[in-house]
Parts: sequence; C-alpha cells; structure tokens
Amino acid sequence: MNFTILHETEGRMRLKAAVYGKMTAHEADMLQYYLIQKPNIKNVVVHERTSSVTVYYKSDRQNVIDTLLAFHFDDEKNEELVPEHTGRELNNKYEEKLFFMLCSRGIRNFLLPQPIAALVTMARAVKFVIKGIKSLKSGKLKVELLDATAIGVSCLRGDIDTASSIMFLLQIGSLLEEWTHKKSIDDLARSMSLNIKKVWKKTGDSEVSVSVADIEEGDVIVVNAGSVIPLDGVVSEGEAMVNQSTITGESMPVKKDVGVTVYAGTVIEEGKLEITVSAVSGGTHYDKIVHMIEESEKLKSDLETRASGLADRLVPYSFAATLLTYLLTGNTMRAISVLMVDFSCALKLAMPISVLSAMREAGGYKITVKGGKYLEAVTAAKTIVFDKTGTLTKANPEVAEVVAFGGNSPDEMLRIAACLEEHFPHSMANAVVNKARELGLNHDEMHSEVRYIVAHGIATTIDGRDAVIGSYHFVFEDEKCVLPENEREKFESIDSRYSQLYLAIGGVVSAVICIKDPIRTEAAAVINSLRLAGFDKIVMMTGDSDRTASVIAKEVNVDKYYSEVLPEDKAAFIEMEHELGRKVIMVGDGINDSPALSKADVGIAIADGAQIAREVADVTISADNLFELVTLKFISDSLMNRIERNYHFVMGFNFGLILLGVAGVISPGTSALLHNASTIGVSLKSMTNLLK
Repeated sequence: MNFTILHETEGRMRLKAAVYGKMTAHEADMLQYYLIQKPNIKNVVVHERTSSVTVYYKSDRQNVIDTLLAFHFDDEKNEELVPEHTGRELNNKYEEKLFFMLCSRGIRNFLLPQPIAALVTMARAVKFVIKGIKSLKSGKLKVELLDATAIGVSCLRGDIDTASSIMFLLQIGSLLEEWTHKKSIDDLARSMSLNIKKVWKKTGDSEVSVSVADIEEGDVIVVNAGSVIPLDGVVSEGEAMVNQSTITGESMPVKKDVGVTVYAGTVIEEGKLEITVSAVSGGTHYDKIVHMIEESEKLKSDLETRASGLADRLVPYSFAATLLTYLLTGNTMRAISVLMVDFSCALKLAMPISVLSAMREAGGYKITVKGGKYLEAVTAAKTIVFDKTGTLTKANPEVAEVVAFGGNSPDEMLRIAACLEEHFPHSMANAVVNKARELGLNHDEMHSEVRYIVAHGIATTIDGRDAVIGSYHFVFEDEKCVLPENEREKFESIDSRYSQLYLAIGGVVSAVICIKDPIRTEAAAVINSLRLAGFDKIVMMTGDSDRTASVIAKEVNVDKYYSEVLPEDKAAFIEMEHELGRKVIMVGDGINDSPALSKADVGIAIADGAQIAREVADVTISADNLFELVTLKFISDSLMNRIERNYHFVMGFNFGLILLGVAGVISPGTSALLHNASTIGVSLKSMTNLLK
C-alpha cells in the first residue's frame, strides 16, 4: 500500500494513506493493529476520516517505510490481528452526536427567529418537565425534579435563554457522562475478553490440540481444571466445579455435569468436562461481559456510592433554601437563583467519570481493573503478598537440566513430562513444554485421563503404570514414590539453586527436572518503591523449599517470607490480616494462587500466568514489568485525591453561588450558567489523566 509523507521529525512520521475516499473504521483498525505489533514501532494513531497515520518509532526510518509498503487491506493475516471490538466505532458515534448537538445549538441561537427559537425551547422543555413529574410521583425528591423546576420556572418567567442554556448544558453533561461510561465499559470488556488460540478436541479416544477457529458446532472439546471454557456448549461427559463470576457475578463455583449448559469465559476450578459445542462465535461472550459490568456494583467505589447518595439527599435542601430565601427576601429572582444551583448534578456526574476515567487510564498501562472499588482498596491496603514463581521471578522460567534415574533417557523423560504438563499450563509447565519443543521432542498423547491436583501436581496412567509429576511433597509424601536403588547420592547432588519438578512412573522416581527461575531485574526496586508508597508489610509466600525461598526473599528485600505453603495457607494468612483490621493485596499468577486472590481485598494476577488466576483476580497486569504495581498505586491514590478535591470544589463553589444569589449579586441566568459551566468543567477535568 502506498503512503505520502506529510511531515516528519526524528522518531515521528505523519502520512496520508493512498485510499479512495476515506477509510472505514475497520480498515483503520487493521492498519493500526498491523503497525503496533511491529517491534520497531512505539505507537500509532490512525484517523479514518482523513486517512492520515501518525507513526512513532524507535529507530531505522527505512524499516518503518518498508513495513508500511508491505501492508494490504486484503491480507487475511492482517484481518486476524483486529479484535472483534476495538472501540473506534463507539468513539465515532459519540463524536458525531457531540458535533450535531453543538451545531443544533448554533442554529437555534443564530439562525432561527426569536419566536421560533422560543417555541423550540418550550417544546424541548416538555421532556424535562415530564421526568420531574415522574420523580415527584415516585415519592422521592431527585435531581430530575430540581432540573424540571429550574427549567419550568425559567420558561414561565419568559427567560427562554436561561432555560435553553440549562437544557443544553444538561444534555452536554449527560452525553459526556454516557460516552465516558460506555467507553470505559467497552475498554474493560475488551481487556476481559477471551484470547484463546488453541483447544483440546476429542477425536475418538484421544485429545488433539487444534485452533479454536477450526472448531465447529457439534464438536466435542475437553477442558481441564484451571482452564477457561472457550466456547458455549452442553456437558457430554464429566463433572466439575465451574467459576462463573465473569458472567453471573456469583462468588462460589457451580457444579456442572452431563446435560448442563456451560458458557464461554467461565473457569473450571475442579474436575474435567467434555463439552459438545453449541456456539462457535466469541461475540456472545463479549456481550455477556458488557452486561455483567453494567449490572455489577463492582463498578462503584464506596466514595462514589456515598457521593451519589449525598447528591439525592441534597435535593430537598435545595428546595428548602429556595423557599426560605423567598420568605426572607420576598424577591422571586433571588429565590430562583438558589433553585438554579444543584449540588447533586456535579456530584453525580463527576464522581463516576473520575472512577471510570481512572480505570481507562490504568488500561493504557496494560492494567485491567474490574471495578472502581478495587482502586479505592489499593489506596487503603497496607499489606501486599507476593507469590514467588512467575511473579517476583520471571514469568518465563527455563529448564536448566533433566536428571534421569533408573537408566532412563533424559530426553525421553522430558518428552513424557511435556506431554503431561501441556494440559495444565503455568509458568513451570510452559518451561517444560518449551524445552521439549526446542529439542524437537514430539510428545503425542500417550496417557489416559489426566488429573490435576491443585498445588501438588499431575497424575495419569502410562502403559498401565501410574505416572505422577509435581512437587516433592506430592511425589514423595502423598504418592509414596521412591528413588531407584543406589541412586540416593545422585539425587542429593542436584543443584539446590533450581526449582525442581519430580517425575515418577510406577511408583519410582524417573527424573528430576531442574527449572531456572531467575528473579525479575526490577523486583527489588519495585519492593522498595511500594514500601515508599505506603505499604508497611510486604510478604512473599511460596510452595518452594525454604532454601530457595530464603535466597529470593533476601535478594528482593521483603519484610517476611513463608516457604512450602499450600494454597489454603496463603488464604489463611490473608484472613489473619483481615482480623487485624488490615486490607490486603495479593499478587500471583498460578492456579494455586486463586484462593488467595479471591480472599484478598484486591487480587492482582500477572497476565502470563494461569487462566483461572486472571479470571478470579480483580486486577490483571499485562505488562511484563512489576513497576506497573507502583503505577496502579499512584493511579489509585491520585483518584482518591481527585474525588476529595471534586467534592470540596462542588460544595464550596455551589454554596458560593447560593450566597451570591441570595445577596442579589448575580441573576438566576448567571447562577444557572455558572453552576452548569462548573459542572461541565469539573467533569471534563475528571476525564483527564491522573498521571503525567
């Protein structure tokens, strides 16, 4: 595809695409997602209306030009890069609404004759009056009644300009609130949507990994414990406990067995299901998430809820102040000036916008926050608990060595281990599977049903013999496996710096797989930054041995560490902190972290971890950098400060307007203009980024 360079500076290039007319929203998305995934490109902005493209790149100008020239709209690979929902069309829709609203205002003010403009204003006032009457009929004095009274009184007094201005500002405020709300929900739902590429398809007696795009209605897929159900369907075999919180909001898992419907996006916590697929479209899952977010109280922080309640409680006082002013002064104009001031309007508008904008801003840092109350909880929390593997250590550990026993081949043992581990992907399992792939070790299915035992390991049968892989506790203590004779010395000489997976077949240890688990380079600095940000208890909890845990804990400088813990131990620690009156953040990435993530006031999952951890968590960090935890803390603290400032500004400014109105310094029209202008102003300010 051809482009014309319009302007460029070092690291930035603005171009115009050679297209007929203008791009469609989908074509603009295709170009943006094609470019943004290129390693040399930092950011891309595509404007479909003008077919212009702004590219920010790191280096090598010619590489950017070659990348642009290689792009084609008809390339199916580029089509696959675009998510089903991108938000571009939503923004276009509201930009057009705002444009036409401003144009209509201009036409009424400057082109229509005064009598006709007055009639139009009176007609527009009817719907506001109807809303006010409905509010009154419900037996509650709400903001709709206050708005209706202000507009109605202005019309009755013949002050058409004031009535028109009030309605215009209310409509603009309502549009901006709706736009910000829908965009925040859209961004949030998109980040929560499934990103599943492969599924296990049942073919005869075996399970084959295939692309989810190749699944058709009526196919049978197999989903194991710890995995997300990728498609809607009906259980044809098996029994499992399914976490449906992402769809229904239920906190407890639900039992699913033969004949019961299951939904895409829910997670199997225990058990295994064979599912006959009934719907292959992923769009239904997105719609369900949007509905769940819109209905869920998770979107509201406590401060937001209190502000909304206060807003409604202030309405009767506004009416009382209006009546009192009239009784004391006998001046209708001064009384109406009080009526024009509505505390609740700004409180109800600015608070939700502040929260939703903060969630949107967090998304820009690849932090998905599932509700405003979690941002408030991050500010209040003083204890933060870290899992070790894949959290304080890198999310992509590697196999350092395979020590085989009983005359077995290390490659053969690695092949078997990869065959088992690929069913339940987590960071250490991925290391095993990746190493086998790197060595070209094909691991076709060679076992019977695979069972996952949380925080312990995997059990199955190979050639009629029991086979297990997992932790020392699981293999030696639970399964009572033993070492081959005369190989104790070899076993004890294994390097203790590595995390270890134990593979046993027929009750005898066949191999120990040593995993390099390097500490994240930023881990120590992040711990120090969190301590400076206000956390006074930073804890590491891991299922690893005390020997390994103590080395990591010392290097990253946590306040305390616990080793060889089970999932229930992590959850119990959080409950102990709650009993002390402390709020707790839990950061983890594995299946074994899900109980603690659920118990914590804020559960934070690392996106490269297990699917169940991401689904159960309240916050997901997609960036491969723990400093985003510090960013989240700063956003949360800044949001709470903004909400407090908004509250004090709204109360102070509007109280000042009332005093000026009562004193006769300002007219009702000026009072309404200043009040509504301040409401829009504080709302627009609330939409801006919290961090610079």
